[in-house]
Amino acid sequence: MLQLSISHIIVLSLLIRIGFFLFGLYQDKYMTVKYTDIDYVVFSDAANYVYNGYSPYSRETYRYTPLLAWMLIPNCWGGQWSNFGKYIFMISDLITGIIILKLLSGISIAGKKLSTNKIIMLSSIWLLNPMVITISTRGSSESVLTVMIMLSLYYLINKKSIIASGFWLGLSIHFKIYPVIYLPSIMLYLSTSGTPFIDVPIVRWVNRTNIKFLITTLITIGAFNGIMYSIYGYEFLYNSYLYHLIRIDHRHNFSVYNVALYYKSALSEIAEASLGFFTGNMEKFVMLPQLSISALILPLLFARRDLISCIFIQTFAFVTFNKVITSQYFIWFLIFLPHYLAQSKLYSNKHMMKGIVALLLWIVSQGSWLYFAYQLEFLGISTFDNGLLFSSFFFYISNCWILSVFIDDLNNDL
Repeated sequence: MLQLSISHIIVLSLLIRIGFFLFGLYQDKYMTVKYTDIDYVVFSDAANYVYNGYSPYSRETYRYTPLLAWMLIPNCWGGQWSNFGKYIFMISDLITGIIILKLLSGISIAGKKLSTNKIIMLSSIWLLNPMVITISTRGSSESVLTVMIMLSLYYLINKKSIIASGFWLGLSIHFKIYPVIYLPSIMLYLSTSGTPFIDVPIVRWVNRTNIKFLITTLITIGAFNGIMYSIYGYEFLYNSYLYHLIRIDHRHNFSVYNVALYYKSALSEIAEASLGFFTGNMEKFVMLPQLSISALILPLLFARRDLISCIFIQTFAFVTFNKVITSQYFIWFLIFLPHYLAQSKLYSNKHMMKGIVALLLWIVSQGSWLYFAYQLEFLGISTFDNGLLFSSFFFYISNCWILSVFIDDLNNDL
């Protein structure tokens, strides 16, 4: 029987990514529906503006840090260089998988390291996952972000380097703001790593170690944001951060708020004002329950127990309650799933069926939404009032139940 090693799984994952990339070139050239993500076109256009001495925000719908456009400047050199960004994203995707392998190798359960077979099986959730591979080879930049986040955890847990970890977390927050929800968790995780300044309740969580981490993270965020603001001014702040507070995105959106925001976007200012303060500002206030759960309650419950599993549940909750959800967002929590399952009872024979039910429910609820989205986008059939509305609620309720399963599991209540 063929025995796979860790080296084999890395080589295999690289070959699969190359295969997906080559198929994408073929599909883009010969098929009506293109393989390349529209976001990659936006990134490339923004890079072209930078290359010619303009702001990346001259490209409408570019809502990212200028760093991304700077990284993709070689896209403008013509020929195969137009795929330079995809090469970066695929390499980042692979590096993320390698860091996952290293973090798994450091796990001990009852004093025993994970077996090589278990490490390979768990890391395959990322390295051999067709969803992950498709997203990076189509030209989504999420894998650049996942490398930053995983490097932060790798330096924190494996290397015990507070400054390096804080730098990478700060850079990830600059790159895309949502990783800021991990800051409370890491601060709580580090609360046991040093002598508290004052030994009184709550304040005793603050010590030299987590203050050092916090300062490093904030300095990194401030430095990168300061540089970008000095070059691009308010348009950098608005497009990279402020826009996302008021964002309304009614297409390709799994969120339960999808249909409500779609109809709200069609209202006149007068009609919108008649909705009342909270309903009229729905896109702002939906963040309150989302952040309360993901950035406050869950870290307080689980961060000191198992940091990466806590971050996994945080991210799953953040995505579930977000006002915009696309397939790329699933990548945000999938990077932590191998670590979570390594110590989860859902991976045991006794509770595996519950885990399988959760997985099937997650897939089926997505499939139902995609069915109606396909009818809307490709067949021109209006499905907002019926299919998309109900399938969005189905997806939301399914995710809430799955989240409760994860919480019970981590809380030893299965």
